[in-house]
Amino acid sequence: MKWLVLLLLGAPALVTASVNAAPSADPAGPVDPARPVDPTVAAVLDWNRTVLALAEAEDGFMTLKGVRTAAIMHLAMRRVLEEGRGDAVAMAPAYIAAAAHAVALRQFPGQQATLDALLQQHQPAADERVLARGRAVAQAVLAQRADDGWDREAEYRWHPMGPGVYAEFAEHSGTPEGFVFGAGWAQARGFALERPDQFRVPAPPAIDSPAYARAFEEVKSLGRFQTLTRTPDQSHIALWWKDFVENSHNRLARSLIRAEALSPDVAVSLLALLNSAIFDAYVSSFENKFHYNHWRPYTAIRWAHEDGNAATQREASWTNLHRHSYAFPSYPSAHGTACGAAMTVLEAFLGTPYAFTMTTAEVDIAGPFSGKIALRPPTRTFASFADAAHECGRSRVYLGIHFDYDATAGVALGRQVGERALNVLGGPAQR
Repeated sequence: MKWLVLLLLGAPALVTASVNAAPSADPAGPVDPARPVDPTVAAVLDWNRTVLALAEAEDGFMTLKGVRTAAIMHLAMRRVLEEGRGDAVAMAPAYIAAAAHAVALRQFPGQQATLDALLQQHQPAADERVLARGRAVAQAVLAQRADDGWDREAEYRWHPMGPGVYAEFAEHSGTPEGFVFGAGWAQARGFALERPDQFRVPAPPAIDSPAYARAFEEVKSLGRFQTLTRTPDQSHIALWWKDFVENSHNRLARSLIRAEALSPDVAVSLLALLNSAIFDAYVSSFENKFHYNHWRPYTAIRWAHEDGNAATQREASWTNLHRHSYAFPSYPSAHGTACGAAMTVLEAFLGTPYAFTMTTAEVDIAGPFSGKIALRPPTRTFASFADAAHECGRSRVYLGIHFDYDATAGVALGRQVGERALNVLGGPAQR
């Protein structure tokens, strides 16, 4: 994999190969290392980390299973804590461990040994009645999410090739001919959404417009595989944000919960809202994607001679920094939507402005299951959650897989989805 160090012109030391590296640990804990972590909070973080690790190992976050499980699990934890108020504080870890175990085992039955061990770690000598209560609450929350369509399949109708129309590029997506990813996500039942099409983003620019031509030229230049116009920092942004939102933002949330020494109630609520909002962001963004059916930069640049816009020029061999295009429509960016939703939740709980440092140690080399590269440096620092969401959206332009208007619309949609989750599910102001 030595070729990876040549990936970025002008920044040869930015990445180094690290295929199949072990997952990195969460950033080190509280601001005051001498202050012990609340045992209930420790249990919450352990279950969050474990469930997402199991999801990544099983499907690489290519389904909604991981974020859905985390949302259900933390909503069950929240209900357990609410119903358990007045009981002995020492029982709280057992309460939430029992609920978490019941949810996780339903979703990952093949991982019972791992889940049993974590349950035992957080519920030694617990009263069986306490554990039964936790399991009962978990079953009730699971029942509410039955038949929510998270894994539903939906038929996609291909449209004739035309300017702006999503087209197949199996050679770049690495998928079978005729395959489209995520059509079923557009029909799933959200946690807070009234319906999948509750939030409709404005239409993308017309293909024959100057606005489209500007976005076209930008991604063509900044997003290409090798370019002198993308700065080293922009290249780092492109790669650093490649981690799936449910992975990177839960990791960030865990570090901030420890750093701020949040109470069990607040920590559980934050993680419940965070994962519910990310799930709903995917549902909303994919519903919009299949509504507009907009093409990817890879297709647009290679087919520009047929787009009817005299200001765009074809480049038949163009490819992007990602060296991969996802096999679903472009507009709006799902990554931008999920980042926008997640950062909106974090902002509601922790305030603004709020400076923080976020860590992503490694990301996929190209598309899913392509191996890993280690990032140098592994951290980026932000003055606010809104700034981070904006950079997340822009990263997809530098990566060459989205137009800027995809990113802008996605982040704005994510904020709507995040605010909806906070209002419906009960954010910090309601608790």
